[in-house]
Amino acid sequence: MSLEDRAEELASDLGQDKEEVTQALENLVQYSVPLDEAVQSVRRKYGGDSGGGSEPTETDIGDVTTETSGNVTVTARVLTVGKRSIYYNDELQVIREGELGDETGKIQFTDWHGFDLSPGDSITAGNCSVREFQGKPQLSIGESTTVAFRDETVETPYRVGGDRTLAELETGDGAINVEVQVVEVETREVSGRGDEPKPILSGVVADGSGRLPFTDWEPADHAGIEEGASIRVENAHVKEFRGVPQVTLSEHSRVEILDSPVDVAEKAPRMTVSEAVESGGVFDVEVTGSLLGVRDGSGLIQRCPECNRIIQKGQCRSHGQVDGYYDLRVKAILDDGTGALTVVLDDELTEEVYGGDVEDAQAHAQDAMDTEVVAEKIADNLVGKEYRVRGDLSVDDYGANLDATEFEELDEDPTEQARAFLTEVGT
Repeated sequence: MSLEDRAEELASDLGQDKEEVTQALENLVQYSVPLDEAVQSVRRKYGGDSGGGSEPTETDIGDVTTETSGNVTVTARVLTVGKRSIYYNDELQVIREGELGDETGKIQFTDWHGFDLSPGDSITAGNCSVREFQGKPQLSIGESTTVAFRDETVETPYRVGGDRTLAELETGDGAINVEVQVVEVETREVSGRGDEPKPILSGVVADGSGRLPFTDWEPADHAGIEEGASIRVENAHVKEFRGVPQVTLSEHSRVEILDSPVDVAEKAPRMTVSEAVESGGVFDVEVTGSLLGVRDGSGLIQRCPECNRIIQKGQCRSHGQVDGYYDLRVKAILDDGTGALTVVLDDELTEEVYGGDVEDAQAHAQDAMDTEVVAEKIADNLVGKEYRVRGDLSVDDYGANLDATEFEELDEDPTEQARAFLTEVGT
């Protein structure tokens, strides 16, 4: 049933104006409150009963999916709990989030009511609504939910507490703790609420398992985040950044400077192309393969001076007719026998494989009266050879792109390397 139909039914039941009830429902739904819970909230606002009917049947967490209809009751152990701020009806509110687990699985939850939950608690949460969040099921705990604390411990194979390595993080995780070294950091400004500039920190953190981007939205609250520092971050959450997890700090996060340095893995995790692509996106990964060809848009290109996008015939998609500036780039197809992806080389890496800088490329194109000669020379230098590529992989509807940070020619046969890698993984 659509929101409009639910609003009409609810308004008739409560004897209230339909437009007023519809607006109240829309205000809740736009802040990700599930429709069933929004209906119950509006019903209580106007003095109606909860309309909940009979208590939902108890469900194993492993059986809760994005297709689950209606509300559910679960008996579980609280694995993590943290806080997050959101704007609701133009007012800043603090909600709780975390993860529940039983013997059959684990699931993220959002607590809109503010129950006093702590990691390690065993509870029965009745009448939880189910919603889909970033492709996964999530339990929503609201005013209509009942929470009973249990004396006996609910058994679960999952660890209690939010301590994680970077390799264990997944988009959507909340209330996580990590001990990391700050590898890169910069201060930049973004438009805050009301379009007021807001300073934030962004960069890269690393531990022994890998590297991930991070953003700190409240740097004034977190002293000591500087390049080379080893820190413990508590109560962070994980957002998606270009298809990969991003560690995100808020005003509820805590930062502690560690006395001992965090060891950092120098090498990126190595994957076959198919593994990397099927992951949906990987920050800092290494693949090897044969370079099969150079794609259009490589060589000597022009960019928009406003947004740095590629322009064609002086036209930018966002800024119209512009006077572009010249740059170098390579987009090449890499195949390792398990799959293929597009490797993107920036200007510095392109200079290395071309054998000259952008001024040399301009002179080359002017002599030939054809900009394509630059891409042709690059293709002659690259195609048919084997390479090790390290970088950040993103996957979208247009394919898989690996933005290279390292690009090295190999003597070994990549097909044999892929076979050896698969054999190693299988043992």
